[in-house]
Amino acid sequence: MGRPFCFVRSATGSAYELSTLLTPAIVLSDNDSQLGDAQMTTRSLIFLAALGVVGCDQQRDIASTTESATSVQPTQSGEEPADGAAGATAVSAPETAATGPLYEDQLLLNTYQLVTEGKRSGEGYFSADGTRIIYQAEVEGDNPFYQIFIRDIAAGTTQRVSPGIGLTTCAWIHPLEDLVIFASTHEDPGALGKQQSEIEMRLSAEPRGYAWDYDEHYEIYRANSDGSNLVNLTNSPGYDAEGSYSSEGSKIIFASNREAYSRPLSQAEQRLFEDDASYFMDLYIMDADGSNVQQLTNSPGYDGGPFFSADDQQIVWRRFNPDGNSAEIWTMNADGSNPRQLTDSAMVSWGPYFHPSGDYIIYSSNVLGHANFELFMIDTLGQHAPVRVTNTDGTDILPVFTPQGDKLAWSSTRTEDGTSQIFMADWNHELALELLGL
Repeated sequence: MGRPFCFVRSATGSAYELSTLLTPAIVLSDNDSQLGDAQMTTRSLIFLAALGVVGCDQQRDIASTTESATSVQPTQSGEEPADGAAGATAVSAPETAATGPLYEDQLLLNTYQLVTEGKRSGEGYFSADGTRIIYQAEVEGDNPFYQIFIRDIAAGTTQRVSPGIGLTTCAWIHPLEDLVIFASTHEDPGALGKQQSEIEMRLSAEPRGYAWDYDEHYEIYRANSDGSNLVNLTNSPGYDAEGSYSSEGSKIIFASNREAYSRPLSQAEQRLFEDDASYFMDLYIMDADGSNVQQLTNSPGYDGGPFFSADDQQIVWRRFNPDGNSAEIWTMNADGSNPRQLTDSAMVSWGPYFHPSGDYIIYSSNVLGHANFELFMIDTLGQHAPVRVTNTDGTDILPVFTPQGDKLAWSSTRTEDGTSQIFMADWNHELALELLGL
């Protein structure tokens, strides 16, 4: 395993530098978001700390490994076994070479920076008609953490929909009604104190690795699209976040570590939980009003960042192995059956999203190098080698197609000052199919 790394703020406080860690690793999430209290843990996702970007996916130690685990074997019926003890596996060297044909200028056309205001932005998801995008951004003010905004793409107007207090992440626009959902800690009694502590820490210019805190006060809220009439949908101890609607808005899939709060833990489990609260993270599905909650995965290590396919028949997510050394892309049926591992890079592959055609999935991976996250695509059955999408300098993460499939938005540090912002481009679906051999 290679040495863990993180980004630390420089002495001036205006930039970040890559630094290595002897032990242990620093936490950060793929939850394109604020950081909460920095914590040192041994099960950690170290990446994108310099960006303040992460995105409905989370953390672990991202060091390369040559170790391999037992792969998931199909049953006699040809389906994958029921989800259980199997974590993300790594059974071969990555198939994608660091060099080779580059297709960004053909796959992504008319690329431009969609969000230009604020300190940084990321993790944007489109409305059903593709005219609006809901995202999180860090702006000037007395709250240093990300808040949720809706942007009219054509008009360029933006409105904050979250309360403005505490941490927020992972928002979604209802496909049929004038509603949104997002995760928030605004009802945490200590929210204002955490904001002030973060401000003071940033002003100190003390070098530090950023950490994603699985705050137990995170709940998923529903609101009108103007932010009014907030309703807590989850009301459960533990981290509840990373929610997204099904295509007709009747179901919400999300990630939670509520199991760790719902039963007595053994001493061994308690140590695992204190070391990394995401170890108990699994996927759940509930009705749009928060009722009828059902657990879909039950696997050691962190399952998160789930999304429905356009026809609601499949779910895609990323799974960290129990030791947190790698994350891979998985799919399963919407009822939790037939889990299927698509990647085996033994690195960090995360932020997957279905193309609305259902033919392939786009995601981000550092398979080319720890600090070099690029976009890749893979067919939904994982029967063809992944194809690299981006090759511009900077980190590219959290890709999302419009529901029409003709455009792509993603978070990138290809900005002049190197901060993360949301970019958008036209998408060449026909070329994608050709490159994937479909």
